[in-house]
Amino acid sequence: MIDIHCHILAEVDDGPRSFEDSTEMCRLAAADGIEHIVATPHANERYHYDRDYLDGLLVHLRKSVGPVPRLTLGCDLHFSYDNFLAVMALPQRYTIEGGRYLLVELNNYSIPVQVDECFTQLRTKGVHPIITHPERNPILQQNPLRVLQWIDLGCAVQVTGSALTGGWGERAWHAAQWLLKRNAVHIIASDAHDLVRRRPGLSSAREAAAEVCGEDVAHALVDANPRAVVDGQSLPYFPAPLAKI
Repeated sequence: MIDIHCHILAEVDDGPRSFEDSTEMCRLAAADGIEHIVATPHANERYHYDRDYLDGLLVHLRKSVGPVPRLTLGCDLHFSYDNFLAVMALPQRYTIEGGRYLLVELNNYSIPVQVDECFTQLRTKGVHPIITHPERNPILQQNPLRVLQWIDLGCAVQVTGSALTGGWGERAWHAAQWLLKRNAVHIIASDAHDLVRRRPGLSSAREAAAEVCGEDVAHALVDANPRAVVDGQSLPYFPAPLAKI
């Protein structure tokens, strides 16, 4: 399994508080069967994203963790106009491994009407947005059809593993189920932050997804598709979403 959304670096955002916790999170992930983690620190108004500094931290963590899990760098980009302009100017500073895929987190309180056009413009720059955890967004819980519209624009969708197992409450669980049943989930990731409340791991979520969409699709969501993301390839599982079932 490959986890493309994980706050594994210490003291850079609201993730682990210490380097020791980061190391232990990697060990827990490896024990769960995760072979590759993309470290994705926040880039938002609260947390400044310094790619060069974060690269240095990742090198330090690799020395402590060893070869498994493999560790690479991405970004959990909070959608704002300033961040959009920054990505348009220098996309490889924010994308996963400097490639074609970008994690995009939408605001829980307002989603600008211009977001569709921004997604389209990102695609013209060769950037493929991956919308993170829409099942946890209160606005999208009320209007999940918007997610299907963004898939039609070429965006991929990542849901949180623990949302599929009930860790984010009933509304998030129902929203995740709704998306899964409509072929509107492309990747499951942990969005892990710590050793207690938001632990790394994907195996339980893979099993929960398999109960809804079958073993082959569940495998694609935790392996084939995230592997394509880190390799900069097209997603092998990208069906047309179903508005009705």
